Amino acid sequence: MQVLVIGAGVIGLAAARAAACRGHDVVIAEATGGIGNGVSSRNSEVVHAGIYYPTGSLRAHHSTRGRRMLYDFCASHNVAYNKCGKLIVATDAAEQAKVEALLAQGLKNGVEGLELIGGNAARALEQELSCISALSSPESGIVDSHGYMRALWGELEDRGGSIAFETPVERMTFMQAHWHVQFGGNDAGTAVFDATINAAGLGAQNLARRIDGYPPAKVPPLILAKGNYFGFAGKPAFSRLIYPTPVDGGLGVHVTLDLAGRMRFGPDVEWIDRESYTVDPRRADGFYERIRAYWPRIPAGSLVPDYCGIRPKLSGPGQPQSDFMIASEREHGLPRLVCLFGIESPGLTASLSLAEQIIDDLTD
Repeated sequence: MQVLVIGAGVIGLAAARAAACRGHDVVIAEATGGIGNGVSSRNSEVVHAGIYYPTGSLRAHHSTRGRRMLYDFCASHNVAYNKCGKLIVATDAAEQAKVEALLAQGLKNGVEGLELIGGNAARALEQELSCISALSSPESGIVDSHGYMRALWGELEDRGGSIAFETPVERMTFMQAHWHVQFGGNDAGTAVFDATINAAGLGAQNLARRIDGYPPAKVPPLILAKGNYFGFAGKPAFSRLIYPTPVDGGLGVHVTLDLAGRMRFGPDVEWIDRESYTVDPRRADGFYERIRAYWPRIPAGSLVPDYCGIRPKLSGPGQPQSDFMIASEREHGLPRLVCLFGIESPGLTASLSLAEQIIDDLTD
């Protein structure tokens, strides 16, 4: 079967690799000149254990399963990662109740090794930390997301697949038992495929509207939530990921580390109505306030604007968090088409597991 994947982010690459591993002929159409240039290049590179998500949801299933698959893939493909662990901290009684609820949720989701520890035990692990208790998650970690995407691309090519860069999809029509896809760019034209996967990230909804016969009511709203990061200008104070309790729209301003040991903070949640990739230095004031709740000794003037990303959300402020949306023929009525909407965190962690479901849905 000839499969077209639209979008060379981490989900598109994982899905393309999964299709190629099953013997299909695969091409990725990518509108930009490289891989991972959208949502996938602007995340915290955290490998999530699967704690936060409602049991039975796509997020819970694919985060927990995908995390195990991701560590195995990285180990076998020489992709750098560090299972450094995470502490989700409580600084007062209300947050203590939230942390206890997260422990119960994580255990329901089958997350291994979770343990609720007291403030003294948490400070024994991280001396700069201030909290009354913490949920320890030893399975959480960080990964070289770009190295991971390059490994997916390499395996795709090893199995005969390819990527057509600077090749935007302008229109798709299903007729005569095939998908007729009109491309723009320097090599504009039309090609025919047996099956297609819309993994266009922030552009997934606009692409769905350019698919002839796709029901407009089945295209969900796209809600943009910007996440800003600030780097730390100093020696790292922590060796683990440090998370506060979750906030509306995100997981709170947390300590993230890269594989070189550099420490940064974020992301926050900034609801926006258009794409913007500039970090406002004035937001540092809010960062200091939130960080001091669990790290009172953060030096003044130590935060510098770093980078930001945009979450392609399906729910807005004050609304319950939407699940991932994997729309196949049973949802929209079009054969051999899977559209992916709202694949935000923990999409990186979940990518290999999600890819298997996507190909299952495509070939059912």
